[in-house]
Amino acid sequence: MFDAREGYVLTNAHVVENATSIEVTTKDNRQLKAKLVGRDPGTDIAVLQISGSDLTAVPMGDSSRLQVGDFVLAIGNPFGLGQTVTSGIVSALGRSPGIEGYEDFIQTDASINPGNSGGPLVDLQGRIIGINTAIVAPSGGNVGIGFAVPINMVRQVMEQLISGGEVKRGHIGVAIQDLTPDIAQALGTTHTQGAVIARVEPGSPAERAGLRTNDLVIAVNGSPIHNGVELRNRVGLSKIGDSVDLTIVRGSSERTLAVRIDQVAAQRARVRQR
Repeated sequence: MFDAREGYVLTNAHVVENATSIEVTTKDNRQLKAKLVGRDPGTDIAVLQISGSDLTAVPMGDSSRLQVGDFVLAIGNPFGLGQTVTSGIVSALGRSPGIEGYEDFIQTDASINPGNSGGPLVDLQGRIIGINTAIVAPSGGNVGIGFAVPINMVRQVMEQLISGGEVKRGHIGVAIQDLTPDIAQALGTTHTQGAVIARVEPGSPAERAGLRTNDLVIAVNGSPIHNGVELRNRVGLSKIGDSVDLTIVRGSSERTLAVRIDQVAAQRARVRQR
């Protein structure tokens, strides 16, 4: 639970998929009926709401401050045994193994087993820094490769789910690719990380802002990005109508362009049909 006053609870979207009735069991074994506020399969995050007395919220941390090697605890209900805690470290950051649509996973070797999905990954101060969501299990069991959605991404999703029941994806109208050594050489840049603009859609927010093909995006709102996945995540989870400042490298010069976030066309069509 992250909001005791309103009764909001975080879990995975796949945990409540197709559910007709949802119950939340508290630490003191109370079973409370839960309402589905909204779910987002793209990030595998869902928000529930329960009503009860003496509820306690777990504070949220800042996943952007995590470093590889930090100690973490994974909490869940593996195999229905009851609340269980496992420990490990942050094995890697920014993982994108192709499990969900929008990925920026924290990788950990803390055991995440069936039943841990939707449970919190916490730091040693007890702050939530991720939501456990998936494992790599070639043999069907835990092999020390688990993934959690970082809490900073979860915040963006849950705010939209609470306010509107769904996540409206943003876009700026570009095709992107990672910066590889060969592309860096072709562009004549010494940068080793970033996202290259491969195509700009005519009439798009990107074109109106002045973005061009072969621009190298190295930061969003002043925060560095390492690859195309990060740029896609940052844009896709931004609020419709907001502007983001993209720091780009064009030739030998660096500049910042303000780009307005537009709603994905297919999603606009669905909204109009309601």
